Amino acid sequence: MNKAVEKLKEELLAVLPPTIFFLIALHIVGLVRVLMAKGTGLPVTSSAQIALAALIIGKAVLLADHWPPINRFPEKPLIYNIAWKTVIYYVVASFIHYLERLYDFTKEAGGILAGNEKLLSEIVWPHFWALQIILLVVILNYCVLRELGQVLGERRMIRMFFQQPVAASIKERDDLLARISATPKR
Repeated sequence: MNKAVEKLKEELLAVLPPTIFFLIALHIVGLVRVLMAKGTGLPVTSSAQIALAALIIGKAVLLADHWPPINRFPEKPLIYNIAWKTVIYYVVASFIHYLERLYDFTKEAGGILAGNEKLLSEIVWPHFWALQIILLVVILNYCVLRELGQVLGERRMIRMFFQQPVAASIKERDDLLARISATPKR
C-alpha cells in the first residue's frame, strides 16, 4: 500500500506543473474565445471543461515524455527538440480543442455524426484559427521553458525565477563562465 501511495504522489507531482501551466493558458484562451464569441450565440467553455482539458493535456505531456521519439534530437541545439515537442503537443491540444467543440455540438444535435456536421457548418473559422494560433504560442512557450528547465535544472530555474535577484543570477553565470574559461584544456 505504501508503494502505491508513493507512486500516486510521484504521478501527481509530475502532472502538476504542466497541468497548472495549461490551466492558466487555457483559461486565457477561453477568455479570448468568450470575448470573440460575445453576441454570436456560440457556446462558451466552462471553467470545469477548461480544468478537465488542462488535466488531460498535462497527462498527455507526461505520456508523450515516455514515448521514445519525443527526445528525438538530443545531439542538436535546443530549438530542434522545442520545435518537435511543440508540434506533438500542438497536435494533441488541437485534437482536444476539436473534441471540446464536438462535445458541445453533439449535445445540441443528438449524435456524434450530426454534431460533427453541425460543427463544421456553423464554426466561425477565423475564431477557430485565432484560438489555434494562441494555443500554438502557449505550447511553444511551455516547450521553451521546459527545455530550459531540463538544461539548467529544476532547482536553478526555481531559484532564478522565485528566490534570487536577477543581479545575483547574472553574477553566478559570470562566475561560472570565468571558472570554465580559466580551466586548462586537456
